[in-house]
Amino acid sequence: MPTLDNLNGERKLLSVGATATCASKTGKRYVLDNGIDTEVSYLGQLSHPNLVKLIGYCCEDKHRLLVYEYMAPGSLEKHLFPRVCATLTWPRRMKIALDAARALAFLHLAERPIIYRDFKTSNILLDADFNAKLSNFGLATDGPMGDFNRSHGPILPRSQQKSRTHIATWQLTTRSDVYGFGVELLEMLSGRKAMEESRPSGAHNLVEWARPLLIHNEKLMRILDPRVEGQYSTRTALKVAHLAYQCLSQTPKERPVMNQVVEILETLQTHEERQDCLETFYVLAVPSPLSGLGPI
Repeated sequence: MPTLDNLNGERKLLSVGATATCASKTGKRYVLDNGIDTEVSYLGQLSHPNLVKLIGYCCEDKHRLLVYEYMAPGSLEKHLFPRVCATLTWPRRMKIALDAARALAFLHLAERPIIYRDFKTSNILLDADFNAKLSNFGLATDGPMGDFNRSHGPILPRSQQKSRTHIATWQLTTRSDVYGFGVELLEMLSGRKAMEESRPSGAHNLVEWARPLLIHNEKLMRILDPRVEGQYSTRTALKVAHLAYQCLSQTPKERPVMNQVVEILETLQTHEERQDCLETFYVLAVPSPLSGLGPI
């Protein structure tokens, strides 16, 4: 049985069961060691409610195993694009978006900003209460101070997630993560994956097809996931769509910073909660047609 090195430097037998979520990595040794070191370095030092806790890691020959806290429901990808499980409701999607935004804002506001670089649904894990937590920091890197650009190495980002500016110039800032967040927010709005070759011509790339529609009120309904129809107000849908549009700007400085994204999503969540309370109060306050008739 392999042994587990925990973050306190202790070594013990590893028994993976209902107490941990594991990520196994295999491949070239250099890439593995570099990715493992990066992950352990960041998750071993950072603590936030929306970052997954790294319990320890296992290294045997060319095999690497990271052990996270147990996240029973699995990834956002599993629930947003389900084969058998139930569809995520609109309120739950917005809560997950807010949790993920808080995680990125925390990284970006660190003393030395951290660029996450790999924001996608498979890296967002959900706990038993569907609180979202970022995992997989293998591609994370320290960012530049302020909003200055940073050139980075040869790892090609997912073309559907990173902006064309980033791909063409290899310039990285925290705004690169904002673009990635915009892609995933669009996926949650539409219930569609960022790249789907099975779609009709012109609709393979979700961002290229849907972004122009996000600021047209009449056309927006064409891209919203029909499975959550009736679960949101038109006002909220328009606000979220406009936020996604801003995050997906090809000009980095036109994108909001993540703490602004958090503020917008928190405001929308508060508004929705108040509306629910008002509707409940109205239902309770309206007298029944049978009231006042006395005993039957």
